[in-house]
Amino acid sequence: MAGGFSAVALARLLRRAPVPATRVLPPVLLLRPVDAPTPQELENLAGAIDYAGPLEQVVLSPYRPRLAPGVRWLPSDPPAPNRKVGHLLYALDTLDTRGRVVLAVDADVAVTGALVEGLAAPLVAGAALSTAAPTPIGAVDAAGRAMAGLLRYTHHSFRALHAMSAGAQAVCGKALGLSVQAVEELRGLSDHIGEDLELAKRLHARGLEVALSAAPAWVPVAPGTSWRVPLERFTRWMQVLASHRPALYPTVPLLFTPTVPLVLLALALGEPAVWLAVGALVVVRTLLSLRLSVLSAVPGEARRGHALMDWLTGEGLLLAAFAASLTRQGTVTWRGHTYALLSGGRMVRVASQWSGGPG
Repeated sequence: MAGGFSAVALARLLRRAPVPATRVLPPVLLLRPVDAPTPQELENLAGAIDYAGPLEQVVLSPYRPRLAPGVRWLPSDPPAPNRKVGHLLYALDTLDTRGRVVLAVDADVAVTGALVEGLAAPLVAGAALSTAAPTPIGAVDAAGRAMAGLLRYTHHSFRALHAMSAGAQAVCGKALGLSVQAVEELRGLSDHIGEDLELAKRLHARGLEVALSAAPAWVPVAPGTSWRVPLERFTRWMQVLASHRPALYPTVPLLFTPTVPLVLLALALGEPAVWLAVGALVVVRTLLSLRLSVLSAVPGEARRGHALMDWLTGEGLLLAAFAASLTRQGTVTWRGHTYALLSGGRMVRVASQWSGGPG
């Protein structure tokens, strides 16, 4: 009986579903470079991060901002033209990174545990660089919704860009996971604007992988956003694109903002066939925006209806930024200084000019 009972018990045990192994999350060093934090950015830095693994968050700035308990401050005031890269390189040379995954996330991002996991996991799996799609949330005014519409509901969304990219992957530097190889390349980019694009290009040339995080980078949008803020930011993006991808830059109106020009063309021609083609384009673009709204959905955010129109205002914003960039070729004003903009985004300072625009 005893032997029979043991055999039956053993058979039952073998039939049971295996117990899943406990997931071990890697230790993470989270670097948050910032110069003059806004109230929203201070709120982001103070937010709790629900990451179950070991996590050290270090804020890199010239002056100590108001920080939550457990958040470390590392004084940093780099002389490099690209102060963000300067902050990161100083931290990497100062802090002990051994045995830790290094992430760099801008202060305007509200970091979640899912984002930390989403950036860290590809690096552990062997990717050289990980990035996350910037996703504006909480926009209520027209300018904020246009910015959110562009980055969430058009094919300028980094989810769409990542899927469409031929060659080097589209990368947004707001949230990055940095491997040893990525840090090596980053050391040569302290005088570049658009360091994220150049970093992805250099890693691609070495045959290394750039991965997209499954979790987005939430970017809370403060109420009362002026139109000047997104217009200046995306105009600078267009200037960076012209420097890094000169062959792609002229195609922006055709590939990324075609709706408004084609509607104007249909009005001018008055041809039914043209109107039919433009109508089909609008339908396809609307369906794409609805699909992207599902992919970029925020828990508890009941704003699906914004996707129906905000994609069009987003396209209009990018078209206006492209037009503005046409008159600013060769130089860029960034963080209060004016630089000559060379191929690959390299900057040479030519003048000092406090613009008041955001970084």
